[in-house]
Amino acid sequence: MEDLIYGRNAVWEVIKGESRQIEEVQIVKGTRGDRINQIIGMAKNKNIFVRYVNKYKLNKITNNQNHQGVIACVGKKKQITLPELLKSLKQKKPFLCLLDQVCDPHNVGAIIRSAYLCGVNGIIIPERQSCGINSTVVKVSSGATEYMPIVEVGNLVNTIEKLKQKNIWIVGADVSGEVCYQSDLNCAIALVIGSEGKGLRRLVKESCDLLVKIPTIGEISSFNASCSAAILMYEIMRQKKD
Repeated sequence: MEDLIYGRNAVWEVIKGESRQIEEVQIVKGTRGDRINQIIGMAKNKNIFVRYVNKYKLNKITNNQNHQGVIACVGKKKQITLPELLKSLKQKKPFLCLLDQVCDPHNVGAIIRSAYLCGVNGIIIPERQSCGINSTVVKVSSGATEYMPIVEVGNLVNTIEKLKQKNIWIVGADVSGEVCYQSDLNCAIALVIGSEGKGLRRLVKESCDLLVKIPTIGEISSFNASCSAAILMYEIMRQKKD
């Protein structure tokens, strides 16, 4: 077993999703709540061992993260390749999201959660200089990582070129772009979100077919990565429904 998943919703979705092998669930003695009862019940139905421990043990295991009284010891999620992701796309207008060196696990988790809720078909992240799918990402995503296809690639620019060959429109989030709701986003699309501090890298930005921005009021020029992603993904979803 290689991963620890913590947090009530994250553990629940991992058990329910059946995308990983689960060794055991550990619960702080005396922990109560409907979600805890659901976790215990489903774990027993699936013959997953439930161990009751003291709070200090979970604090130590999770480095004092907000585990909410429960963790699951699980195997790595099965990774898929870019060809597998592209082959799985059944929609006439697929919707992908690329993360260009987004390193904060809280941002990555929040983006994956928003992506799942907005109908994104897959997330693509670089193998290097980027946050992988760790326990914090899983918790912040509320377990959406267990349902969202996630691909790690060696070179994001090369990946963008492969997406273009599939007639997927590459749209980058950038303050120099045109206003998002004035752009036609009702198409096969891959939204590219840049890093927290620097935004899109130059070559990634130059590879985009279109740059869009979110209009703002005030002295601060932009939202953070996860907020920008959520707003833009929702706008794409809205247009696709029109």
